[in-house]
Amino acid sequence: MYHPTSRALAVLELLQAHRRINGTELARRLDIHPRTLRRYIAILEDIGIPITTERGRHGAYMLVPGFKLPPMMFSDDEALALSIGLLAAQRLGMTQASTAAASAQAKLERVMPERLQQHVRALTETVSLEHGRPAPAVNSSLLMTLSKAAQERRQVRLAYRSPQDEHTERPVDPFGLGHRHGYWYLVGRCHLRQELRSFRLDRITAAHPLEVPFERPGNFDTLTHLADSLATQPRTHVAEVELFTDLPQALNHLGNAIGVFEPMERGVLMRSQVDDLDWLARELARLPFGFRVMSPVLLRQALQDLAGRLALA
Repeated sequence: MYHPTSRALAVLELLQAHRRINGTELARRLDIHPRTLRRYIAILEDIGIPITTERGRHGAYMLVPGFKLPPMMFSDDEALALSIGLLAAQRLGMTQASTAAASAQAKLERVMPERLQQHVRALTETVSLEHGRPAPAVNSSLLMTLSKAAQERRQVRLAYRSPQDEHTERPVDPFGLGHRHGYWYLVGRCHLRQELRSFRLDRITAAHPLEVPFERPGNFDTLTHLADSLATQPRTHVAEVELFTDLPQALNHLGNAIGVFEPMERGVLMRSQVDDLDWLARELARLPFGFRVMSPVLLRQALQDLAGRLALA
C-alpha cells in the first residue's frame, strides 16, 4: 500500500512535468478518486508548495509560474530503477553511453540523501549485467532524430547501407525503434520497397526528417514485428524440425527469433532460416526434449558431426 506522502510527491512530480493538468487526468494517472486527489493537493499546500487551482468543470491544477523544487527527491524504488537503467544504458551500443551514464550517476548522487547514496553506490559497485555479443556503436544523435520523428509521425529520408554494401536512399515512415540481440533497429514503412521493413541503425549512414506526416497503424507492436521479421529473413538454409514438446516450452528454450513455430498433433513444427547450420545444430543439441530433423539433410550431418566431436571429448 502507498503511503500518503508518496502519493502527494507523485502528484507534485506530475504538476512539475505539466504546466497545466486537470484533476480528472491527475486522478486517472494515479488511479485514485478525485476526492482523494484533493487531500493530496492539500498536503502539498500545507508544506508550502504554491499550487493554483482553476475552478469549474474544465478546471485544472498548476504550480505557480516560475516555481521549481530545487532538490530531487527519490524513493528507494525510484533510485533503484534509475541506477539499473543507467547500468543497462552502458550496454546498448550508444556512443559515449558509458561516459554519459557515469556523469548522470554522479549528478544524481549529489542530490540524494546520504542513505540513498550508500544504497545506489552498493548497487552500481556489485551488480553486473551480461554484455553478450559486442554491440556495434550507434550514434546517439541518430537515435534521437529517429525517435523524435517516430513520436511526431514525420517521415525521414534514410541513407542506408545493405549487408551487401549497396547504398540506397529512401523515404521511411518510422513506426518505432527496438533493441534486439545487441542491435538497434528502426521499424517502419519503406516507400522505396512499398512494404514494412526493419533497418539496423548501425547501417543507417544519414537520416533527415521530412515535413511529411503519416499515420501509424493502431496497436502496432514494434518488438513483435521485429521478432517476426528477423525470424523470417531470407537466409542460406531453410530448416524444418519437429520438436517433441508444447509451444510454450519450445518458445521458452529457443525464443521466437530463431524461427516460426506451429503446433502439430505430436508437438511443434519449427521453420528456421539460418546461414550457419552448425550453430543451429548446437542450439538443438542443448534442448531438454527430443526432436526430429525433417530438412535439410545437411542439418542432420551437422548434428552427427557435433555428436562425434562430443564423443571424442
